[in-house]
Amino acid sequence: MTEHALAEIEVRPDELAALTALFAPGHVADPYPDYARWRARRPVARPHENIFVLSRYDDCAAVLASAAFGRAAEDPAGRRHELRRAFRPPAGTAPGSPGPVGAGRAAGAVPASARSMLGLNPPDHTRLRRLVSRAFTPARIRELAPRIEAITSELLRDCGPSFDVIGQLALPLPVRVISELLAIPDADRPMLVTWSDQLARSLDPGFLIPPEVRPVMRAAREAFHEYLGALIPRRRRDPGEDLVSALVHVHDEDGSLTEEEIITTCRLLLIAGHETTRSLIGAGVLALLGNPAQLAALQSDPGLIEQAVEEILRYDPPVQLLTRVALEDTRIGPVSVPAGALALMLVGAANRDEALCDNPGTFDITRSARRHIAFGHGIHFCLGAPLARVEAAIALRQLLAVLPAREIAQPPQWKPHTVLRGLDHLWLRAS
Repeated sequence: MTEHALAEIEVRPDELAALTALFAPGHVADPYPDYARWRARRPVARPHENIFVLSRYDDCAAVLASAAFGRAAEDPAGRRHELRRAFRPPAGTAPGSPGPVGAGRAAGAVPASARSMLGLNPPDHTRLRRLVSRAFTPARIRELAPRIEAITSELLRDCGPSFDVIGQLALPLPVRVISELLAIPDADRPMLVTWSDQLARSLDPGFLIPPEVRPVMRAAREAFHEYLGALIPRRRRDPGEDLVSALVHVHDEDGSLTEEEIITTCRLLLIAGHETTRSLIGAGVLALLGNPAQLAALQSDPGLIEQAVEEILRYDPPVQLLTRVALEDTRIGPVSVPAGALALMLVGAANRDEALCDNPGTFDITRSARRHIAFGHGIHFCLGAPLARVEAAIALRQLLAVLPAREIAQPPQWKPHTVLRGLDHLWLRAS
């Protein structure tokens, strides 16, 4: 496409309210009809001069793969202040109530020097990812599979006729796996889960976070920092086969990793290492129980389990929102995008785009669904995706012996998160 063919899209401030409504608390259980209406009416929306909202699969995948989009530099050209003004809640809105989705720093964002790899562009992102990726190679995940099987079996043995899928399986399974990778003592894990849960909210746009939650997030971040900072000298004195010891060794060996980067990397792994897998397993159980024919098909052919996991990721992704900043003047399809503008991608809408698959609103484990963007795309594709897939596949495979005799006992309870959407509790009982 030639330069003169690029199109300017109209700025429509009235769309801020409509965008906010997509993430209203009452929609968390099933936001997908609203996503579909949004995608049909405004596939590329511009509620502010420097905000582009995307809901089609092709547009989102193209942005995620493009080197012209990345993470924002700290306070790029002073635009963060401008964007914050744009997303100020309207007059009369209670502080902290859901207001327009913002594009500025997430609440409690940390300085660039202390960012995890999620907030970095190459070459720093490349350097950190290369160091950590060694723990998540296909060969390493295959080695972990028997341990994941054993933990899952142990957790399910403790489940009676009535049990909470989240509290008794979907949460403790990935927590134990990632904690063992980092050699976190058993006694410390509940504390780290609490901090992780509090910090996961910080990924939400700022105006969706109630003011009373912000000091809780800051305290959790400080506690995490203190805990992991104290772990480094202990692993230096007494190294093991764990990932923390390996990262400390890299720091001491050639200085290519700072201690602050070790802390932020380990914090990211502990949070991301269980939050999304927990939501994936919960979403899978909910989808299978809500679609008995699909559950029966999986029981008849457990070989479909990996396809089922991909369909769950497409149908009900744990991450609902991804953002990138234009690092230069660029475009989204034919639409001109100025440098510094934010591309806000509605993952749940993109994964149910008719252009991606037939009957996208139907849960069908027999379809080939790997073209979703539940784990992102491009250089920031989720590092732990292979581990999450294996954990979910093993958990759901073992649950096949349990689910046919169970039914949902009470309405599912959802976490109060926007970006990391997932169940807080899913109680089952004997049917």
